[in-house]
Amino acid sequence: MDTLTVFGLQFVFSLVVYALLVKWYLMPWLAKKPVNQALIPLIIPHAFRYLGLAFLVPQLVAQPLPGSFANAAAYGDFMSGLLALFSLLALRASWRFSLPLVWLFNIVGAGDLINALHQAEVVPYFGTTWYIPTFVVPLLLVTHGLIFVRLFKELRPTLNSQTGETAEV
Repeated sequence: MDTLTVFGLQFVFSLVVYALLVKWYLMPWLAKKPVNQALIPLIIPHAFRYLGLAFLVPQLVAQPLPGSFANAAAYGDFMSGLLALFSLLALRASWRFSLPLVWLFNIVGAGDLINALHQAEVVPYFGTTWYIPTFVVPLLLVTHGLIFVRLFKELRPTLNSQTGETAEV
């Protein structure tokens, strides 16, 4: 099997496993929680996105990663990690601006991952950082999706009250 096929299979399998775990265990549990409490466990994995800085360490990659990928992925992950950490603090303290901060984090973080995934030509260069896109990124994608779902769910009553419609139960 070639490198890109192995990468793709590992990525997809991780994505499927995370999605099943979320559907079977996490979603039923989170559905019972208020928004601040539900978002915290979904954001926690993103607080570790400083790990993306590994793309800048030449000894950890098979060959130097192209600068256009390494810099964007490393600093995009680092920025997403900082926003995740601030979002966690804001949610935990119930700050008034916590949900807008979570929106910002989620848009920036999801955009960073989508940008990195469009650059499949760098797969052969990952070296020991291989685990990040094949094991960590699928978890981050699934949690970004769940965060968007929960944030849109929070918007629905507000949007319905502005239009005069009644919310569905």
